[in-house]
Amino acid sequence: MGIDEDKRSTLRRFAAVGAAGPLSRLPTGDDGGESEARDAIAGYVASTPGAHFSKLRDDLKLGTGEAQHHLRRLSKSGVVETHRDGDYRRFYPAGRFSNFERVALGYLRRDTPRGMVVALLRNPDASGADLANELGVSAPTVSKYAAELERAGLLSREDGYAITEPEQLLVLLVRYADSFDANTADLAADAAGLVSYDN
Repeated sequence: MGIDEDKRSTLRRFAAVGAAGPLSRLPTGDDGGESEARDAIAGYVASTPGAHFSKLRDDLKLGTGEAQHHLRRLSKSGVVETHRDGDYRRFYPAGRFSNFERVALGYLRRDTPRGMVVALLRNPDASGADLANELGVSAPTVSKYAAELERAGLLSREDGYAITEPEQLLVLLVRYADSFDANTADLAADAAGLVSYDN
């Protein structure tokens, strides 16, 4: 069977990030090349925190069983941790994020909630109708996600819509902009000068 060069290139790219992490490498011995896949997963989780299983598997071009096997090992060794988010299991570098940040990243990995947060960071006075128009979704969709974001502690609806922790959300969006979308990258380009990377 031929070697999938596309898969190998993808794994090597993320493995370079994973291998640089302080906790990423496991003792391997004769592992038949498994450490490259584990390092790739560790690197992917470090650069795309909050990604769910299917996205991680697909982006790294891994089989379901292969991804599950390596994630179990990385979890048992204390490299990655999981957080349940509705129907999704999301993955994070172990010990790096507060509960608020894990919840926030889970919502920021969803297109509409992330779009709402980005729009409100750009224009804190935006109404529900403004958000629906900007995102190309219905007003009930905005209302539904606004209620979820409020329950999660990310949004207040007391007087219009207001992000509760704008600095923290902006830091997460800027720090991981490359793992989101072009709209977030544009926000990051505008906001990067305002964000401090202390940790």
